[in-house]
Amino acid sequence: MARRITLDFLKTEAASGMILAGAALAAILLANSPWSQHYFGFIAHKLTIQVGAFDETHSVLDWVKEGLMAIFFFVVGMEIKYEILRGELSNPRRLALPVLAAIGGMAVPAGVYLAFNLGAGGSPQGWPTATATDIAFALAALAIVGKKLPPSLRIFLLTLAIADDLGAVALIAILFTAKVNLLALGGALSTLALMFLLGRWKTAPYFFYACCFVLIWAFTLKSGINTSLAGVAAAMTVPVEPRRPGQTGVLHYFMESLHGYVAFLILPLFAFVAAGFSLSGLSLRELFSPVALGVGLGLFLGKQVGVFGAAALAIGLKLARRPTGAKWIELYGVALLCGVGFTMSLFIGALAFSPADVAAQTEVRIGVIVGSLLSTLVGMAVLGWSQARRNLDQG
Repeated sequence: MARRITLDFLKTEAASGMILAGAALAAILLANSPWSQHYFGFIAHKLTIQVGAFDETHSVLDWVKEGLMAIFFFVVGMEIKYEILRGELSNPRRLALPVLAAIGGMAVPAGVYLAFNLGAGGSPQGWPTATATDIAFALAALAIVGKKLPPSLRIFLLTLAIADDLGAVALIAILFTAKVNLLALGGALSTLALMFLLGRWKTAPYFFYACCFVLIWAFTLKSGINTSLAGVAAAMTVPVEPRRPGQTGVLHYFMESLHGYVAFLILPLFAFVAAGFSLSGLSLRELFSPVALGVGLGLFLGKQVGVFGAAALAIGLKLARRPTGAKWIELYGVALLCGVGFTMSLFIGALAFSPADVAAQTEVRIGVIVGSLLSTLVGMAVLGWSQARRNLDQG
């Protein structure tokens, strides 16, 4: 069962990566076309949601970021919980290598970013932007060039990316929570407790879980805490066990039901509203600004050095084993793909800088897109070369 869930996840994420790339490309093209005003007008358009005492007005971009992306983090949270209890993260021997690699893959990119931004004119608050890995894009790239590579590499990349997501959620919680409305936070925690009790009710209608999730999200939005945490916290209350022997587990049911919508609708929509930036009037100063260089090189150089360096050190010290059947060059290729930060990096970058700071937001997008693109192309080239060598050796 655990292996089937993991394989289904890999297939969905790989296919989603193609659509994500198309959505991002469409956003950049529209932002630099005669219809650019319509594109920017759409993402800035104000929408009001009012239900009883709940009355919030935000732009389309903010509703996608604060609303729909909470569902994405709900699915991510369930994936993390499942992997910890039943999957790859439940085995300490298998867990060591991807977790240590994930730590290295967060620490080194942060250091690269800060190296460009600690001086005069820098923006050190953006350092978490370069620490993320985009599961969908990375797995899609691996699926294209690595069909005959050892399956252990895919599991390694998936586990590393999940551990990376967990680290990203922790950074969001610590760094991007300002003033807190304690009354709203109390409401969120109370509803979270109610959702936990639902897990003890074997025949609780799934609709009740949905209602609790919406309430937790609404209270969290009002509290001032980032709604991504609402998604992850709610996920931790969903029971793994099935209601009756032989049935699908409750957590698996929700993962299976929501994953397609997240992969093929929510993430592409976020990429479409978040990736677009105008090249009009863009100067070399912005292209080579500390923020753009810090994010771009943090993803492209920092990620490969951090992931591969930490993995090689762990293997050399016999703290972990190299993925079964994988060569060093293939492990390096996967480390390169970890520099594809796209979705999570755009999300964190949007939090790190004020929406009013258009220049910084543009520089973040430039850095994320260039760094992710370089990581994708070079990573695919390395893995493609390795697969060609394997074919020659076998043929």
